[in-house]
This record gives sequence, structure tokens and C-alpha cells, in this order.
Amino acid sequence: MLKKLLVLTTGLLLSLSALAADNHYVLGVDGLACPFCAFGIEKRLNKVDGVTDIEVDVADSVVRVTLQEGKTLTEARARQAVKEAGFTLRSYSEADSDIGGKDAP
Repeated sequence: MLKKLLVLTTGLLLSLSALAADNHYVLGVDGLACPFCAFGIEKRLNKVDGVTDIEVDVADSVVRVTLQEGKTLTEARARQAVKEAGFTLRSYSEADSDIGGKDAP
């Protein structure tokens, strides 16, 4: 029983460290006004290689993007994707904390 608990705990710790290795970005986006806007930008950003999660905050006009370990989102690539979705990139930053954090620019 103790051995199973140790294996489970080790697996959990390894999975948490893998999550921490993801790259997080916070994009300030002009023009976000409704859930349909959120859907449009999510749809476009999901086409970027390595994107694993997108969180759109329409009220604050902020999009938080998570990419898998080893993948990056350059400002130029973010600007292009946002433009292709019909919006304007106002700000771009790499976030140090979890995607749910308030690192908004």
C-alpha cells in the first residue's frame, strides 16, 4: 500500500513539474466585445503550433495563451494571428505564473 502511494505521489509531482514547464503569454487585444469575438480569436490562436490552452477575458480585453514545453509564441506571430482573427494586438508579454493569473498588461 505504501509503495503504491509513493508511486502515485511521484507521478503527481512529475506531472505538476511538466505543467510548470509550459510557456504562458498574455495578449492585450483591442476589439474584443462579446463571446463571438472570443470564439473567433480562440479559433485562430488554436491554429498556432503548440497551443494547449486559451483563456479569453472579454471584459479586460485580454487573451492568455499556453503553449507546450519547447514551443514559443513570438510577438510577431501573436500579432499576425490576432490580425488574422480581425483584432489588433495592443500588448504582448510572457507570463511567469499560471495562465489563470492576472498578469494582464
